[in-house]
Amino acid sequence: MASSNGTDRGPSSGDVTGRVLVVDDDPTVSEVVAGYLERAGFTVDRAADGPTALEAAARHRPDLVVLDLMLPGMDGLEVCRRLRARSGGGPSVPVVMLTARGDEDDRILGLEVGADDYVTKPFSPRELVLRVRSVLRRASPAAADGPGLAAAGLAVDPAARRATKDGSELALTLREFDLLAYFLRHPGQVCDRERLMREVWGWEFGDLSTVTVHVRRLRSKIEEDPADPQLIRTVWGAGYRFEAGPHPSDRPTAEAAATRAEDGRA
Repeated sequence: MASSNGTDRGPSSGDVTGRVLVVDDDPTVSEVVAGYLERAGFTVDRAADGPTALEAAARHRPDLVVLDLMLPGMDGLEVCRRLRARSGGGPSVPVVMLTARGDEDDRILGLEVGADDYVTKPFSPRELVLRVRSVLRRASPAAADGPGLAAAGLAVDPAARRATKDGSELALTLREFDLLAYFLRHPGQVCDRERLMREVWGWEFGDLSTVTVHVRRLRSKIEEDPADPQLIRTVWGAGYRFEAGPHPSDRPTAEAAATRAEDGRA
């Protein structure tokens, strides 16, 4: 874990706080991360393995989980899956996953099972605190500004953080919800991955496969045929465009081919 120069400041008015569950089998990493989060104003619970983490989350529901990918027995991917399954279609607990640098396949798997963000080891504890605050800030009621959104059978209520398709509630992660709301706010516009990362994730730079994976996950939940999407369309070489409805006159085979090629870049 990278060191951080200077003394971390305590919480100030307007800072996002809450209960965070830190799950890491390395006691040094766990202690340092917990210390920085506590000094930033968070209440922190700790767990060293998957079963203990699930018990802790059931006992005191956290506002966010910092989850190491490599855990003894039950790995972080399985822990994340079980946390998501417990949501029962309602709002799920945001997850920031810790991954080893260079393990791109594992990082993508983490995003596929529903992690909202990730930090690669070695990392700065200050960076982790900022990522935690960023995720929680987007999940907070204060971030839910603007009226309800609706198009193509989809409806989003930002204040309630509730999304439906044809009246049935969608089980979306924090980032999937934000991504869908962004598309609904910008119908017909071509949005490249850099723009989506900046506007939805709040990052000026980062791994663009994060966007690709989340678009793929969102398509799997809102499209009739995710392999031939009619709502979130791939504009080859440019990004994605949200359509208010399907376009039967378009060539679905060409769209499906572009989608498969784009997904293959993740």
